[in-house]
Amino acid sequence: MQQIFKMQSLKPLTQLMFKRILFFSLLIVSSSTILKAQEKDSILSIIANDYGQEKMFIHFDKSIYSKAETIWFKAYLQNGNLPSTISKNFYTDWYNDSGILLQHNVFPIFQSSANGQFIVPDDYKGKTLHIKAYTTWMLNFDTSFIYNKNIAILQTNNTISLIKNIKPQLNFFAEGGSLINGLNGFVAFKATDQFLNTIKIKGVIKNSKNEFVDSIKTDHDGMGIIYITNADINNSYTAFWQDELTNTQHNTALPMVAKEGVALQVQNMSSKLIVNIAIQNNASDDKKTLHLFCFMNNMHLYEAEVKMLSKTSHSIEIPTIFFGTGVVQVSVFDANYMPLAERMVFVNNNDYEFNSYINVAAKNVNKRGKNVVEITVEDSAYANMSIAITDATVPTDITSNSFTHLLLAADVKGYIYNVNQYFLNNNDTTQQYLDLVMLTNGWRKYNWQKIFTNQKPFIRYIKDTSYLNIIGNTYGELGNLQPQQQIIIFAETTDSLRKQFILPVNKKGVFGNSNFIFYDRLKLSYSFLGNKKLNADAEVIFQNGLYNKQSKYYVDSLLHNVSAIDVAFLEKMKKFDEEYKRLSKLKGSGVLEEVTIETKKKSAKDILDNKYASNLFAGGDAYQFDVVNDMRGQSSIDVFHYLTGMVAGLQINNNNGGETTVKWRGANTDFFLDEMKSDAEVVGNISMSQIAYIKVFRPPFFGGTGGSSGGAIAIYTRKGGDVKSLPGKGLAFKYLDGYTITKQFYSPNYETENNNTADVRTTLYWNPYITTNHTKHKATIEFFNNDFAKKYRIILCGVNADGKITWIEKV
Repeated sequence: MQQIFKMQSLKPLTQLMFKRILFFSLLIVSSSTILKAQEKDSILSIIANDYGQEKMFIHFDKSIYSKAETIWFKAYLQNGNLPSTISKNFYTDWYNDSGILLQHNVFPIFQSSANGQFIVPDDYKGKTLHIKAYTTWMLNFDTSFIYNKNIAILQTNNTISLIKNIKPQLNFFAEGGSLINGLNGFVAFKATDQFLNTIKIKGVIKNSKNEFVDSIKTDHDGMGIIYITNADINNSYTAFWQDELTNTQHNTALPMVAKEGVALQVQNMSSKLIVNIAIQNNASDDKKTLHLFCFMNNMHLYEAEVKMLSKTSHSIEIPTIFFGTGVVQVSVFDANYMPLAERMVFVNNNDYEFNSYINVAAKNVNKRGKNVVEITVEDSAYANMSIAITDATVPTDITSNSFTHLLLAADVKGYIYNVNQYFLNNNDTTQQYLDLVMLTNGWRKYNWQKIFTNQKPFIRYIKDTSYLNIIGNTYGELGNLQPQQQIIIFAETTDSLRKQFILPVNKKGVFGNSNFIFYDRLKLSYSFLGNKKLNADAEVIFQNGLYNKQSKYYVDSLLHNVSAIDVAFLEKMKKFDEEYKRLSKLKGSGVLEEVTIETKKKSAKDILDNKYASNLFAGGDAYQFDVVNDMRGQSSIDVFHYLTGMVAGLQINNNNGGETTVKWRGANTDFFLDEMKSDAEVVGNISMSQIAYIKVFRPPFFGGTGGSSGGAIAIYTRKGGDVKSLPGKGLAFKYLDGYTITKQFYSPNYETENNNTADVRTTLYWNPYITTNHTKHKATIEFFNNDFAKKYRIILCGVNADGKITWIEKV
């Protein structure tokens, strides 16, 4: 990063600062009155509360992957600067480097986050994969803000193919939105090729009279700024420029000058914004009373009424110390609340990080050595984190992290090259360059003209406030439907976990239930109760309520953007690829495969956990009860009597025949029967003779709706040889797809395993869910080295309940 700044000439920056200071010094500065527009408050409140827009950051275990390797990831979702509670389902679409869809996945969202994996095809020939990630709520708004990323894939030859037909392009962005006739204004520009790689240019701006207006030269990453004095609607402006790649002469027209309007200029100081507004001498009356608003994450932060009755320019100082950190949208409206100008600025109050630390308690870089890492969080707010530990020789992407993406990149249109550089320091140079990013990247948000005339944004997809649904539609002779018709459904997972439930069927033959969590697919056997005629003549079609309209082909400039991976990064990839292949050949194996290994004898509880628990229910921080081999299990009245007094902190209240309540740490405990959400009444009526295994998860449990802040009790009924009969056998059945299976990262334990397979893992440890709270400030993890790594890279990422972020990288 220091080298980048050293390469920049000081002259363009000095010119840039001089131009802006000159303009501000010419304006008349006066006071303004802060008012409340009562008639607009309700509309702004509705926008903030009902139309919040989600954004996300994805933490990957590393930056480079080989063919047939698993990409592990954890997604964090926010609404504004707080964890998002809008969506329950998280979608990923994976494309090859030609834009063809490879796979569409869906995962449940727990605690405003989701984790999953994608296996790189073993015959994949591309050098990058592209992930598009979203919720259905995000699809209601500008899809430019959907998460997109290129991921590097190791191939035999990772050299960069130089594109011969480079097409330089130059785009101009007038500050405030438009140049206004008769007024001065700044125009920022950005020069890129057709794949959004930044390029350097130089040239001049001339008017239609062929008169020199200003010079043009990139100041930083293809960006720069020019100054237009007394913009003339009858005098067009053109840039004559030359790019450094092709040395070709180009000409590009600047935006047309608007006949009327206001000129908006914003100077971003350390703790305030200086906002300057200029109007024309002959401005209409509706532009002599203006309304100035500041928004961040759709929240209305500031409002002022600006009177321009006897002047043509006005300056306002807006304190920003209480704004938080993020992109601020400065908007100017006329007297009738019609939008006139808009500008984005980035305010950094350095208040976005929660205090977390990594301590390597035991370091061992010997072959298969054991390491211990402690993660400490000082804050008392609940923290949800992920950690990746990799061989430090693997090149890593340093262009983006959770801070820079959630606070900046996710809130502006367009690709920002190496966004991390704008958070390395807070000096004047960095802030000037960051302001160029704000000027040259488009802004979203809403059509204010429609909003202030009470036309709300169009919502195509409602908030998915529940997980999977089991929705049935009956086709056939609906005349056979009986009053108060019911249907019994036997649901069976691919690993033979079962649940049955009875649902009412309405007059149209529709029935359903919501908020299920199941993976892979369900076999649904069904029968209409007491209605043989309907069972014989009708057919049921099931739906899960998930979105399944992904594009089979994806076209985006970022798809082919080499800079998204970086040239130097690819060179490191080549060297690593050579070393990886050398070690693989030396060890006689490409990767550590999932092989049969000799281990110490497992306990009966561990055997039951492998047999019954899956996905987020497998392993975990839980009490385990082997009911099959526990005599108490056969003599207990029910689950609650069995568990009473067995789990410290779990409060079970049996109300003498009334409803049983279970709490942990003051919150209600969730119940799961064969990993499907249930309730106390259902699980309390299950005979203990039918139960094989019980797990009691300490709070919070991420398999539960809302995170199960009171923990969870998972009850597993016997299966396999323990079951004599299968309910639903012989009935009509259909299959229903569920969530993509979430796999568990395999981390070998060389203290208990005798494994002679060569270990050339590059990801040594991955854990998508590490949590702390006000009573638990520390988490400890253990991992084992591979056969050759001599140093590790640890990356900790997370968000807490207050919306503060952490990103720590330690080698």
